[in-house]
Amino acid sequence: MKISEILNGIKTYEVYEDADVRSITADSRKVEPGSVFVCVKGGHFDGHDAAADAEKKGAVLVVAERDTGVQNQVIVKNSREALSLMCGNFFGNPAKKLKLIGITGTNGKTTTAFLMKNMLERMGHKTGLIGTVKNLAGDKEFPSSLTTPESFELHGLFAEMVKENCEYCVMEVSSQALAQERVAGLHFDAAVFTNLTQDHLDYHGTFEQYAEAKAKLFAVSSLCVLNLDDEHAMSMMRHSSGRMVTYSVHHDESDYTAKYIKYKNDGIEYELVKMGYIERVKVGIPGEFTVYNSMAAAVTLIELGFDFSKTLYALSLCEGVKGRIEVVPTDTDYTVIIDYAHSPDGLDNIISSLRKIAAARIITVFGCGGDRDKTKRPIMGAIAAKLSDVIVVTSDNPRSEDPDAIIQDILVGIKGSKTKKIVKTDRTQAIAAALHEAQKDDIVLLAGKGHETYQILNTGKIHYDEREVVKGILDGSIKVD
Repeated sequence: MKISEILNGIKTYEVYEDADVRSITADSRKVEPGSVFVCVKGGHFDGHDAAADAEKKGAVLVVAERDTGVQNQVIVKNSREALSLMCGNFFGNPAKKLKLIGITGTNGKTTTAFLMKNMLERMGHKTGLIGTVKNLAGDKEFPSSLTTPESFELHGLFAEMVKENCEYCVMEVSSQALAQERVAGLHFDAAVFTNLTQDHLDYHGTFEQYAEAKAKLFAVSSLCVLNLDDEHAMSMMRHSSGRMVTYSVHHDESDYTAKYIKYKNDGIEYELVKMGYIERVKVGIPGEFTVYNSMAAAVTLIELGFDFSKTLYALSLCEGVKGRIEVVPTDTDYTVIIDYAHSPDGLDNIISSLRKIAAARIITVFGCGGDRDKTKRPIMGAIAAKLSDVIVVTSDNPRSEDPDAIIQDILVGIKGSKTKKIVKTDRTQAIAAALHEAQKDDIVLLAGKGHETYQILNTGKIHYDEREVVKGILDGSIKVD
């Protein structure tokens, strides 16, 4: 493909020499002969400073927001936006051949996306998935490193979906992706808002900027499906350019409501009510948030034209998602559950949901990630202490930070609490302590890791699967103090 084709539809301010293009990247380390290098200014590094180096490595074009002094360059107003548009052009704009459904919010994106993909395929529509756990083009699986991939990988995934004859793509859309214009140029057939609570303030700076980033999705969607029980739904509505539909557990004025909810150990039941329609819903995933996630999935598909009854039947056949209220087989008289909850609201939701089905105590093992929003640490400590019977504070992904220092930040929120507290910096030791503490009918909640099978330490990433850890502790193959 030629440079002129890559730049189709993008306003540029320089004359360039046309050439063949092999790849597009904003990472100077990935530049090779035939690459287009896009200069992006980040929080710690400005790509404009690497333009000359990219040219030496064989970049056939540099795209920048200011003059970099290289021979073949074009100037654009927004290089992040240009990057996304160029990547779309490079792959032949495959997203235009798919029906896109985007899901954004602090919690619930992954489960809602998996439910929707499962439901669509059970109703005969081959579907791709982009998200935190994995990326799928029908049944063909690709690894996931970001909730929403960088632009080149993202459009490459769209191309794979088209190749695999997918009709729909359901994707999680993160606030960082929206802020960084990774989805620029895309139009969504439907966008879903799950909720908004404190998270990622280390990146966005303020909650207002975080909310503003999320709201960008609803300006490029034909259908906007919003959780009316979240106080920030109105903010999303103000940015909406499409038809708006709401769902709720508490507000009868919502377009869809859930009534007569029953919480069970193996799932939930409720009546989904819409003007002129009412039908019983059964989902084999426990927890209050399952009501919201399943409503978001069902309402979106119904509003896209799918039959009310057939949609709910497809929903009833769905299974849970790895790392989301996942029950670990243990052959014990207590239950071990793994969940990805890593934000204050996420932790509150999972423990509150388990409280509704717990026959005895809840023992919560949790920590907080390093190099991330520090303000949420004491908040999560307070939530865990308030809602749990026993808490085990430990390490999560400390990254470059001292794990003991992170734990001290958490303990600030627990100060004065009468809840039994155990502190074990080593996560395996913490899990062992929780299992040793557990008695008949207790629930041991391992919060924060979810689907992850690794830990990120200051020495790098190591393999760490909590399922293997639990099994090893119980069968004695992992020795603990």
